[in-house]
Amino acid sequence: MQLLERMLESGEVSIEQLGEVNALQDKLERIDHGSPSLRLDDHFYNMLASEKQKAKKFTFSLPDWSSLLPKLSFAATFTILGFFMAYLFINRTATPEVRQLTDEVSDLKEMMMLSLLEKESATDRLRAVSLTDEMQEASTAVTNALITTLNKDVNINVRLAALEALKPYVGDSSVRMALVKSITRQESPLIQVALAELMAAIQEKNAVKEFEKVLERNDTPEEVKKRIQKNLEVLI
Repeated sequence: MQLLERMLESGEVSIEQLGEVNALQDKLERIDHGSPSLRLDDHFYNMLASEKQKAKKFTFSLPDWSSLLPKLSFAATFTILGFFMAYLFINRTATPEVRQLTDEVSDLKEMMMLSLLEKESATDRLRAVSLTDEMQEASTAVTNALITTLNKDVNINVRLAALEALKPYVGDSSVRMALVKSITRQESPLIQVALAELMAAIQEKNAVKEFEKVLERNDTPEEVKKRIQKNLEVLI
């Protein structure tokens, strides 16, 4: 895992290549759990041998993953790893191994997401936020990063995307309260209205006082005040 992190930071691994890993995960989750056959075993090893032949200019030992990864290209490594994961996934006796590999991929997604949020490019930060769609469950580090992005990112589109990404986690009381506190920090009418609609949808009454402060501002457009007031009527 540390090796993959170093490859990501050095630029050897890109967001597009991570997408290939995500696709692999999706395929594995749809694989039938039937018992493996001898024919399946032969097919697996034939495919593995073929991929090893493609990467023959590299020297590696299959059991030693720490030495395997640095000597293969990222794409070749994950092709072979993919066949291995598929084989283990089908073989029920190897469930712990599959779970470990899946967890490492999930950790890689999170690490990449947090790293991309630090980039100067708004496009990179949008990519970071979009990675949360591929996470089965966001960690506290991820939700905190999204809240910080909602409050501080200079790009309105990134902030809106962060708010959208937080919606699945409003059941978490800490996320709800962070969103409530975020209300008075927002100066964009788009985000103010989006927050008002979200608070009305989840019936968060603690948001009423915060929105009343927004309504008292002289710089809040009249149309925005009307939209906010309409949503507050659902909460009061």
